Amino acid sequence: MAVTALVLRSHGMEGLLTAVPALRGLRRGGLRVVLACPPELSELAALTGAVDRLLPARGLTPLAWPGPGEDEALHPLLPEIAVNLHGRGPQSHRVLLDLGPRRLWAYAHEAVPRVAGPRWDPSEPGVQRWCRLVQWYGVPADPDDLRLPTPMVASPAPGAVVIHPGAGETTLRWPPDRFATVARTLADEGLPVVVTGSRRERPMALLVATRAVLPPQIVLAGRTSLRELCALVAGARLVIGADPGMARLAMSYGTPSVTVSAPDGRRHRLLHETPGGGLPADDVIRAAFAALGAGVR
Repeated sequence: MAVTALVLRSHGMEGLLTAVPALRGLRRGGLRVVLACPPELSELAALTGAVDRLLPARGLTPLAWPGPGEDEALHPLLPEIAVNLHGRGPQSHRVLLDLGPRRLWAYAHEAVPRVAGPRWDPSEPGVQRWCRLVQWYGVPADPDDLRLPTPMVASPAPGAVVIHPGAGETTLRWPPDRFATVARTLADEGLPVVVTGSRRERPMALLVATRAVLPPQIVLAGRTSLRELCALVAGARLVIGADPGMARLAMSYGTPSVTVSAPDGRRHRLLHETPGGGLPADDVIRAAFAALGAGVR
């Protein structure tokens, strides 16, 4: 029977996507991967092809490993290996150690001297950070192994320009009026535009559409599953937004993006917002047309 590794990565969508190469390395190394992450990411976790089971997790709250008869698929009674892809510790180390694994693979931290892992580099990009961790423990991982398969579900708007005005942190949000200006300009050029977001972000998405004088039918916020959102991004012409998770999802599908204050990458234009929302809409519009005219779609 394969050795069971419990992997802690209880961040949001961006956090899970940055851990994909490391997770795939663990799975290819013959480990049975149980991922502790928010349950709403289950569809995305399945698309990685690297996760055997999910264990619900929220931040650094204590984990509950099922006992006998609760979930036979999660046996053995305790994970043999715990892997901390959540942070540098010590709190995340202790969340995993409380389950009593035989081994903990994690970055070294002076407050948890029993963990003899590699040194943490605060300047290291997330994808490389987690690959380096598992490599230190003898598991090969390719930082470029980021692509996701397109879900077997129809895109709700094939070939659209996706505008995602929401962001996990309000400090990253670009003003809705400027998103509306971008949406209106692209729609005037004959491009199909849709506005996405969570159910909580639907009022803001409707505000963007209203101020862009676009019909409410283009607002997909709160109306798509995560799998449908993946299909939408996979078939989109361009993604525009301020959410690092959406930027990372676009990278996972090779879809060009224009992102305000989020991770950069090849085929993805990054524009830095300043405090107070000083980035003008014209800058984003120019970047959008540059991406659309680059022949990447």
